[in-house]
Amino acid sequence: MSSTEIDLHQQLKKYFGFSQFKGLQEQVIKSIVNKHNTFVIMPTGGGKSLCYQLPALIEEGTAIVVSPLIALMKNQVDAIRGISSEYGIAHVLNSSLNKSEIKQVKEDITNGVTKLLYVAPESLTKEENVEFLRGVKISFMAVDEAHCISEWGHDFRPEYRNLRHIIKRIGDNIPIIGLTATATPKVQEDILKNLGITDAKTFKASFNRPNLYYEIRPKTKNVDADIIRFVKQNDGKSGIIYCLSRKRVEELAQALQVNGIKAVPYHAGLDAKTRIKHQDMFIMEDIDVVVATIAFGMGIDKPDVRFVIHHDIPKSLESYYQETGRAGRDGGEGHCLAYYAYKDIEKLEKFMSGKPVAEQEIGHALLQEVVGYAETSMSRRKFLLHYFGEHFDEKTGEGASMDDNVQNPKKKHEAKDEVVLLLKTVKETKQIYKAKEVVNTLIGKANALIVSHKTDEHPLFGQGKNREALYWTALTRQVLVAGMLRKDIETYGVVRITDKGKAFIKDPSSFMMTEDHIYDFSQDTSNTQKSGSTDVDEQLVKILKDLRKKVSKSLNIPPNVVFQDPSIQDMALKYPISIEELSNIHGVGEGKAKKFGQEFVEVISNYVEENDIIRPDDFVVKSTGANSGLKLYIIQNVDRKLPLTDIASAKGMEMNEFIKEMEAIVYSGTKLNIDYWLNDILDEDQQEEIHEYFLEAESDKIEEAIEEFDGDYDDEELRLYRIKFISEVAN
Repeated sequence: MSSTEIDLHQQLKKYFGFSQFKGLQEQVIKSIVNKHNTFVIMPTGGGKSLCYQLPALIEEGTAIVVSPLIALMKNQVDAIRGISSEYGIAHVLNSSLNKSEIKQVKEDITNGVTKLLYVAPESLTKEENVEFLRGVKISFMAVDEAHCISEWGHDFRPEYRNLRHIIKRIGDNIPIIGLTATATPKVQEDILKNLGITDAKTFKASFNRPNLYYEIRPKTKNVDADIIRFVKQNDGKSGIIYCLSRKRVEELAQALQVNGIKAVPYHAGLDAKTRIKHQDMFIMEDIDVVVATIAFGMGIDKPDVRFVIHHDIPKSLESYYQETGRAGRDGGEGHCLAYYAYKDIEKLEKFMSGKPVAEQEIGHALLQEVVGYAETSMSRRKFLLHYFGEHFDEKTGEGASMDDNVQNPKKKHEAKDEVVLLLKTVKETKQIYKAKEVVNTLIGKANALIVSHKTDEHPLFGQGKNREALYWTALTRQVLVAGMLRKDIETYGVVRITDKGKAFIKDPSSFMMTEDHIYDFSQDTSNTQKSGSTDVDEQLVKILKDLRKKVSKSLNIPPNVVFQDPSIQDMALKYPISIEELSNIHGVGEGKAKKFGQEFVEVISNYVEENDIIRPDDFVVKSTGANSGLKLYIIQNVDRKLPLTDIASAKGMEMNEFIKEMEAIVYSGTKLNIDYWLNDILDEDQQEEIHEYFLEAESDKIEEAIEEFDGDYDDEELRLYRIKFISEVAN
């Protein structure tokens, strides 16, 4: 063993108190000490920062560390100051300092006290800083979060692009160290090129985090209740929940608090003092859960985060990997749970539509990978690692069983012929349609666009009507992920066939379609399965539907007026045995529970007893009451017979949204008398005709009513009349 090796171990012990290096740390440090350009790809929690901190402490001169995050710099500076008697051993140089602080920093560097100087890229563009740094001894330059330099990275920062030229100006042969916690082969190439270090020694640690369990659940309307249940099952453990919007963060944090969970919100809209306070509460364990936008967690070094939940799926797999990587850094358990609905992807695509085409292309490609990951039926770990250019053996690899797909394999079926039909339909309709119109063509549903292109006269029109629309939508997504179709960016979302797709038509091979996503979960209001068993009890569903039929017959009203299907499903999931519990069931409410509930809770209670069912005791999720103010406002103003359009616009609501709120009110059992409004828009005969229809219809679905009346009434008229109908007949 050479003296440098003994030295490095001694220094490690001296400064950090460790007797052993972790993973590739020792090799990386040797490369830096030997003045090589070095590129380090190491996942979050892999001990990346030590790779440049130790060489900086033992080398002559000052190391400059470029970092995009002020919070992260501050944490690291505090940590380094904690291991040395010299306060000036580490400093930050950024916009948060005043003049006298800047003077102190420069003095400490000139006197050789400062070993690590953390700077934001913006600080390096200031002429006086560049001038100063040219005159002092720089040991090396470390660029942390180096993926920020690449537009294919998930966190691209234009100011990173200039770094290479700035470093050249500070000194000609300063060794450069690039470090990133997440980078696909494409991003790695970009970093090396843009930093001008294509000769760098590259060290890549495995991205596998064997202690993390990956799970995707379909995102239903009950997502909040599911999250609350999950957090309660992990009582006392620390967790982070990510949402895309600030509004969602606030609402979810409030819902958790109301349900007795110690949670706080965190997003850029809060003032700095509150953000710091919430961050500290989390680190000091005064609270268990932080609900956050992705602004949170970058500067957090909390090793015992036990779960990371994504309420909304992120925009790229890099972001997902980074954010899930905040769980289980101490090697202990880490549950990574994400909720997925294709609707969220479409929303993200819409956000992109105003951006430059080049940026959109990158965004779409990254999103497509996310869809692939969420919808895959293979090992999620294998999928993730493959994305980062790493092979994983799902039989023998470490952590192989730690994912929902491996533990509960999804059903598949052969869909070769359907894929051929789908691809032919895209090709022969001249590749002019978005996915929705392709599906409409397959099931033979004509609309204005289809008719204008005469597609309804094409021999392929309606060839797939033996399957429902949701089936074709799911298949289209899986074929997109398989690379046989692609979405065109220029013409936002038009589906085109790829060379791979053309080859498949000529020579079809097996295509196993995963059945998990045949149904559009965003429409589903029941709670689907998770790692425990929270499946809907089908036997109970049948019993409750029979009871509903009996009740509806005796009162001479349609079954769905008593309780709608989603409510029945929810009862068969949560087993309510009191009127109070029943009023917390999806779409029930107090009025309806009192009016129809008694027989239902008795039947459920007997069923639970006879079948020895263990009821989930925490299933009664309290609502925040955030909406109750709005409901009260609507009820009072309808009572005053104010025009509905005025009530809606006073609350800044579109009519569609407003009708939805009124529907929620009457479906949960409260009466609304909107006769004064209906009498203006529908005459007596029309009202009678619609009333008869709803009285005899199998379901109260508006689409079916529109079809029945063949367009005589529009969506709004029918929905408003349905509100009157439910109000009078059911409440």
